[in-house]
Amino acid sequence: MAPNDPRPAPIITPPDAEEMALRLTRVRERMAAEDLDAYVAHCPDNVFYLTNFANYIHERPFVLVIRMDGPIRFIVPQLEEEHVRIRSVGDIELRRYFEFPAPPGEEWSVQLHDALAGARRVGVESTCPLQVADEVVAERVGSDVVDEARFVKTPYEIGRIAHASEVISAGHEELLAGSRPDTPIIGLFGSVTRSMTGRMLRDMPHANMLASDFAAVVQPPSVSHDPHNFTDIFSQFEQGGPHVSVVNCRVNGYGAEIERTFFLNHVPDAARERFDVMLEARRIAFEGLRPGASMSAIDQNVRDHFEKHGYLDHLLHRTGHSFGVTGHEAPFLAVGYDRVAEPGMLFSIEPGIYFEGVGGFRFSDTVLVTESGNVSLTTAPETLEELTLER
Repeated sequence: MAPNDPRPAPIITPPDAEEMALRLTRVRERMAAEDLDAYVAHCPDNVFYLTNFANYIHERPFVLVIRMDGPIRFIVPQLEEEHVRIRSVGDIELRRYFEFPAPPGEEWSVQLHDALAGARRVGVESTCPLQVADEVVAERVGSDVVDEARFVKTPYEIGRIAHASEVISAGHEELLAGSRPDTPIIGLFGSVTRSMTGRMLRDMPHANMLASDFAAVVQPPSVSHDPHNFTDIFSQFEQGGPHVSVVNCRVNGYGAEIERTFFLNHVPDAARERFDVMLEARRIAFEGLRPGASMSAIDQNVRDHFEKHGYLDHLLHRTGHSFGVTGHEAPFLAVGYDRVAEPGMLFSIEPGIYFEGVGGFRFSDTVLVTESGNVSLTTAPETLEELTLER
């Protein structure tokens, strides 16, 4: 479906200090544009993006303070200090506190106040907890400069997501190969996620499991009209379809996804035309995704196509979202989201339509915007013939 741009080479090595410095430079450029003296980040995804450190976050705060020069100030509980040193990459100054709660004068907030000393205007993430934001005593400005810096991926990030896409493409192939009527879907979940995890650990023996997760599930036609309904873990594959496969991941910190609508042994009459309409919507999205294209317009063109066929009421979501250090983030291919695509951005392309009593119809791929168009980093069958599995 995509133009014949070459797929980028996968990368399996850890980020180096130069990569982390590039990310910090992008953040500081946005800070300067917003006249910020400092920036406070709490979101674990933004912490990982700027430090390569990931952990389960409990009640003890982890807070980044970014000034316009000098190292990142990383406020961490003493309990995690050694862990941070092992995983973090780049120019980082650790500022530890002993515990939460703490006696007066020993709280994490003391370190925050010191790290912000002299700052006039301080940017704070829009998702930052009040517990942290309320400790900023300078002029506080809601800002998402780190999220904005993440929109266009660095070449290193693209290589890591290319690797993640290879992992899930192989996992999806295994999922389709094991799909058989009247067998439990959960059995394949276990075997396919183990295969993907094993591939990651062979390629990256020191992968951070706290920054890794894998899913490989299928919705049978009885529930595939409800795209986030995975409540019955003992559901089984059914004769016919549409089944909808969902394989996604974070492979040592970098996300990707692939999905397909497929059938077992036959295609019900009610599914054929709907499958074709969905596939045409996907083609429209692929052809529209190129540098300079409006993200809102891409989604609107998909909506117009579904409306022409009388299916607008069966559309439940936007055309796509981005990937990066998560498997689901901004920017978005969505009506009302008035941004333009740029080379180095990544999107899912996943227009879908859903019919109770028939099922759901959706493909998804991890797609890179290139200088001349786009290229899908994930690979899977695309035609109705290929996706009608004889078992």
